[in-house]
Amino acid sequence: MTDINRRDFLKISSAAAVSLHAAPAPAQAPLLAAKPIELVRIGMVGIGLQGGSHLDNFLKVPGCRITAVCDVREQRTTWASQQVSAAGHPPPAVYAKGPRDFERLCETEDLDLVFTATPWEWHVPVMLAAMKAGKHAATEVPAAMTLDDCWAMVESAEKHSRHCVMMENCNYDRPEMMVLNIVQQGLLGEILHAEGGYLHDLREIKFEKNNEGLWRRAWSRKLDGNLYPTHGLGPVANCLDINRGDRFDYLVSMSGPSRGLHDWAREHFPEGAPERKERFVLGDVNTSLIKTARGKTIVVQHCTNLPRPYSRVHMVQGTRGIFQGYPNRLYLEGRGTPHRWVDGADARKEFDHPLWTAIEKRAAGAGHGGMDYIEDFRLIQCLREGKPTDMNVYDAAALSAVVELSVKSTGARSRGVEFPDFTRGRWRTNPRLVIPADV
Repeated sequence: MTDINRRDFLKISSAAAVSLHAAPAPAQAPLLAAKPIELVRIGMVGIGLQGGSHLDNFLKVPGCRITAVCDVREQRTTWASQQVSAAGHPPPAVYAKGPRDFERLCETEDLDLVFTATPWEWHVPVMLAAMKAGKHAATEVPAAMTLDDCWAMVESAEKHSRHCVMMENCNYDRPEMMVLNIVQQGLLGEILHAEGGYLHDLREIKFEKNNEGLWRRAWSRKLDGNLYPTHGLGPVANCLDINRGDRFDYLVSMSGPSRGLHDWAREHFPEGAPERKERFVLGDVNTSLIKTARGKTIVVQHCTNLPRPYSRVHMVQGTRGIFQGYPNRLYLEGRGTPHRWVDGADARKEFDHPLWTAIEKRAAGAGHGGMDYIEDFRLIQCLREGKPTDMNVYDAAALSAVVELSVKSTGARSRGVEFPDFTRGRWRTNPRLVIPADV
């Protein structure tokens, strides 16, 4: 199957018109487990707010070194070099000669991992350059903005036998890991439905004169759909065993009007300001519905242009109980008072994921309540032990595919659109995700 390029594969699949359950499963290929790396040498590409946070984490994670840094802003590579030296490590090589200097980094430096925290459109170019040069690749979210780029990641990872990991930090937040622990103990029964989202008032950030304001707002002028699906979708996908017993089958999506950014610009900028002339197409609220191959359902929402408290929704419904986030609460049939929620803090006393219990002190003070440290720790741990990473290239592609698919469905009056099967059938036999507690 890997000898057939993906476009031919899709044509063959369409022509055959074989039903999902009738299609023979391909020969089992194990998930990538590369040779163990005693000391993981890292090249950092993009050292903004989130990239700087990851750099600080890696300086504290055992068994890795930052040996090269790259950014279009010299002041950021200078800051990064100072941080590395202050941690007692040799100063890193610096690459700051324009937006494509990451290619020289990948070709020149003796690295094990290239980590990118650049604006979204640069994620895939950096990772492809890294894998072509024989390095593992990791990226901030979303991994890709188009289906073609999703396939490019998959094909490159398979061709070069390199990890290509999307760093979805919300997979490692404490409530999300607790729910995964509850689900994998079977306490919620069979999982039938889940909901997730990214509901975050980013109006001020989108209009700021630095950091994400330099690039993120532009996407709101170009696309109408769910542009940032992975924070809400990643954790519930793990609970539904996506790519490990089930997969995303098809999606329908719709957006409401675009008002929030126009109103913000009118209220915060004077007459004649260029910001007041911008026209946005991104609907303020996008809702996408996903059906899985096994018949399960998922709701994914996106809202970043309206006033509201932060939420990722985070709901998992099974045949024996339900977890619902914001606020966190749990209900298990046969436990506690019928028809009454158990507070999330009380549930954590019994069901906290053992990795959080083991690593809580190390993660204290790290970004986003500590989950950023845990995701960085787990990546390095997997590379050092030569084990499959928690999230692999197929997960990165499937979750990121929601961007283009939601745009297509929204633009076609919510017509259903099919997910590509990036695993080419291996989702049926891939092993279930297990995140151990050994540190």
